Amino acid sequence: MSLLRATLLTEPVFSFSIGEAKNIPPYPGPNKMRDCYCTVNLDQEEVFRTKIIEKSLCPFYGEDFYCEIPRNFRHLSFYIFDRDVFRRDSSIGKVAVKKEDLQKYHGKDTWFPLQPVSADSEVQGKVHLELRLSEVITDSGVVCHKLATRVLECQGLPIVNGQCDPYAAVSLLGPSRSEAKKTKVKRKTNNPQFDEVFFFEITRPLSYTKRQFDVEEEDVDKLALRVDLWNASNLKFGDEFLGGVRVPLKVLGQAGVHDAWYFLQPRENGNKSVKADELGSLRLNIVYTEDHVFPSERYSPLTDLLLQSAQVEPVSASAAHILGEVCREKQEAAVPLVRLFLHYGKIVPFVSAIAHAEINRTQDPNTIFRGNSLTSKCIDETMKLAGMHYLQVTLKPIIDEICTDHKSCEIDPVKLKESENLETNRENLRQYVDRIFNVITTSGVRCPTVMCDIFFSLRESAATRFQVDQDVRYTAVSSFIFLRFFAPAILSPNLFQLRPHHPDPCTSRTLTLISKTIQTLGSLAKSKSANFKESYMAAFYDYFNEQKYADAVKNFLDLISSSGRWDQKSIETPIMLKEGFMIKRAQGRNRFGMKNFKKRWFRLTNHEFTYHKTKGEGALCRIPIENILAVERLEEESFKMKNMFQVIQPERALYIQANNCVEARDWIDILTKVSQCNRKRLSTYHPSAYLNGHWLCCKQSVDSAPGCTPCTGGLPANIQLDIDGDRETERIYSLFSTYMSKLVKMQEACGSKSVYDGPEQEEYSTFVIDDPQETYKTLKQTVSAVQTLEQQHAQYKRDKFRKTKYGSQEHPIGDQSFQCYIRQQSESSTYSI
Repeated sequence: MSLLRATLLTEPVFSFSIGEAKNIPPYPGPNKMRDCYCTVNLDQEEVFRTKIIEKSLCPFYGEDFYCEIPRNFRHLSFYIFDRDVFRRDSSIGKVAVKKEDLQKYHGKDTWFPLQPVSADSEVQGKVHLELRLSEVITDSGVVCHKLATRVLECQGLPIVNGQCDPYAAVSLLGPSRSEAKKTKVKRKTNNPQFDEVFFFEITRPLSYTKRQFDVEEEDVDKLALRVDLWNASNLKFGDEFLGGVRVPLKVLGQAGVHDAWYFLQPRENGNKSVKADELGSLRLNIVYTEDHVFPSERYSPLTDLLLQSAQVEPVSASAAHILGEVCREKQEAAVPLVRLFLHYGKIVPFVSAIAHAEINRTQDPNTIFRGNSLTSKCIDETMKLAGMHYLQVTLKPIIDEICTDHKSCEIDPVKLKESENLETNRENLRQYVDRIFNVITTSGVRCPTVMCDIFFSLRESAATRFQVDQDVRYTAVSSFIFLRFFAPAILSPNLFQLRPHHPDPCTSRTLTLISKTIQTLGSLAKSKSANFKESYMAAFYDYFNEQKYADAVKNFLDLISSSGRWDQKSIETPIMLKEGFMIKRAQGRNRFGMKNFKKRWFRLTNHEFTYHKTKGEGALCRIPIENILAVERLEEESFKMKNMFQVIQPERALYIQANNCVEARDWIDILTKVSQCNRKRLSTYHPSAYLNGHWLCCKQSVDSAPGCTPCTGGLPANIQLDIDGDRETERIYSLFSTYMSKLVKMQEACGSKSVYDGPEQEEYSTFVIDDPQETYKTLKQTVSAVQTLEQQHAQYKRDKFRKTKYGSQEHPIGDQSFQCYIRQQSESSTYSI
């Protein structure tokens, strides 16, 4: 957690929207259409896959993905595949964006041309080489120069067709010859340790004639060393190329020694040249951020200033409100502010203060919270964070059923298909609306306390401000819980983690009709039919023109906006939280049982963690949530397998391999959260496996020996502890730094208001300034805190620039992002001088 951080932490995050593809080449057959899907890869590791769009050459995906990146990477790649029922899916093309180029496309809708996918260009990983040029005296007394090339190790090689058996081929390139030598094959590892030395003769003895060799002594500067990594394959097509490096011998310099890490590169003929748009194009919107988070004490001045916001009078003069004023979009400010206040347990007083101020500025009760204000965005974000489990419990079962059943619910006569019956569709839709309405209006007791407290504050402020309007105490709350929480979740369940992908067009239409109806039911508007532009929706709504629906909404709103704190009742029906295929190691219940690895379907509910032979079959093993003592990563060296984690139980640990690093992190996070309240949670664990009679990590021979490493997830389940407060303050600092010119302009506006109490100047009219003196005071403190952090970031970059070696394991040769960083630092140093 942030309170324990002692050193700087770099935390990269990306989110993206996969929009659509266009002009995909037709299938070479009579049908010509394709069934396309898109995958997202960190280098060669797949972390996300869209749904399949059938029979289209211009597939629309409309899918969003957010991910905290748990490892370093070189390329963010998007692959378009064509599904093949009988053979392996074929790749159509790809978009590969280098890490250093991500900022070029940050937050922009961009069309990328698809490039061909070639095995020679699909490389990742790095190699450690040591070169030494030495003089050798032959038996005849002649002096020769020999190059000793030591291939030490590789890291992060790609896994090809489920396996990686790498070897290195080393050759000397020059005008006169090329010699090749190979290391031994290292089986079943993508991090091979070779540590083999090869010798190459650089200078020929004078006894050789020129007829045998073009030159008597070769110019070292013209020679180069080539190291290629290959996967030893048993297939008839031969070994697969994994990547290579070319090292010119002039790097040896006067010392004759060179020791460095290199990023593997594609073969020079790996990329085929294609015409623009020959393979089609893909529309993407990529957002990439990389936060450099300092130890907690450096953020204290800015954090304290922000956390005092609820107590500042007026609240418009507070640092948090000022952030909302200077940001281009209120959402930019709301996200880190809400997370920061949630972390420190101060979200309710802050939201109550800004909501009270906004209500007092509102003239018409019918327009309350209608705009995209800082208040509405903060409440939206709070509901998303605090109410995610509430949504899962309330809506997920019925949403899953709607997406699985595919019942026709189209009630627009114009869109009705010939085989469909209008009355049957209306009845299907009415039943779905009724069921969703009932699960929502009976879920009040499970509404999170933090949401109830905010709704109580909204209700009281609205009722006090508009005493004549008796319904305002309901509409102030329903405008959030129905219009901004339940209705959007029904409309786009994939954005609220209720479904893995955006629903198909037919189901999406059903959810749209349900969402419209639920939104209208929850709005308590005087004239219901007036809320619908479509006559068929107004006619359908007649089903719900009964007082019992309005009464149920009011009872529900009364319950969730009460000042009393409601205990969370235990949920009898298990709620599915996550499921999917993973590989698990047999737990070896019998003493001599086979401890092999098998693919299983895993399923996590709020009651238990189970695995099955395949989806839909009975459970082979059930682990009650209360029996999970810890969930931790497993060191890769235990089984020579990546992305492994362990679910520790009283008797044994279950070892599991996820499909990729992002999925492993997701499983660890959700398993940790559901088991955090277990009384017998461990404080220490073994990061490696128990094999051959001892723990690989600490070498203890007793399998029940206490752990040797502190657990990372042994904290109470609490939303405050799931958020890194320092990281949110760093993001807020970044926003203030970005909009520093607006902070200065706001200071000028405060001075103008204090000196000249007349009509506002146009350039200052966008700012809400109720008290110029108090606002100016806060602005001065904010600018001071931001400038101090700017100096600390600049000092950190200077220190890193001085200490970091190009060619180190952290920044291998070929790391273009680090080269860009070096150029920037050189330019800034020159500018400073």
